[in-house]
Amino acid sequence: MFTALAQPWQRYWLIGLIVLWAVLLFGGFLLGEGERRMPAWTRMASSVTLVVAAFSWYAFSRTTPAGSYALLIAIGMTFGLIGDLALAGWLPGGRNVIGGIASFGIGHIFYITAFLRYGSAAGVNDPRRWIALAFWLLIGLVGWYFVVYRGAAATGEGVTIIHWIALPYALLLATTAGVATGLALADSGFLLLALGAALFLLSDLILAGDMFSDLSFPLIGDVIWLTYGPAQMLIVYSIATVLARLRG
Repeated sequence: MFTALAQPWQRYWLIGLIVLWAVLLFGGFLLGEGERRMPAWTRMASSVTLVVAAFSWYAFSRTTPAGSYALLIAIGMTFGLIGDLALAGWLPGGRNVIGGIASFGIGHIFYITAFLRYGSAAGVNDPRRWIALAFWLLIGLVGWYFVVYRGAAATGEGVTIIHWIALPYALLLATTAGVATGLALADSGFLLLALGAALFLLSDLILAGDMFSDLSFPLIGDVIWLTYGPAQMLIVYSIATVLARLRG
């Protein structure tokens, strides 16, 4: 994963960041207590660590053909962090669900742009990518219908504007998964990226169930982060694969 980096210290730095991220995320879960084991500060710190990692990848690859991909991923991860802070209520004005959704959505636009630009630069032209995109869009639509739309009816709350906002957001996340899967079908080096994009959609559907459908099971809040955190990490560290491919 790190062999395409020019200097050994760059590899050590990025390995150190991924270890720090894992300690914050999984250590927070293992050492925490209560209904939600992970303290808020370890969750937020794990996302900050991924932002630092993403911009580090950009700093180390900015003079290479992978630089634009790294920058787009870093900006996308930054919007993910803003979304985390908005949903955690750590920004002025308290918890902001719509603001969080909007921030994550903008982040995914940057992710999708990065994937598409890389695919174009690398000459990815596998026709199965359209099947992958259609499959994930169907998953996103079905997931939204059962978790959000039907969930609103089941709780008696009725469908509101935020339920409808969740539809394009779910389709956007599904597009991320579809485009990433298309890259993985053309190049197995992107399998972890595809897994990350799929985990992001899964995490979001669990979160939507918690918010809109009264979905509940032990440690649901931690499960959301144990799928979301690795999703973001795999997307950020996909920069390594792009760097290796575009350097030849």
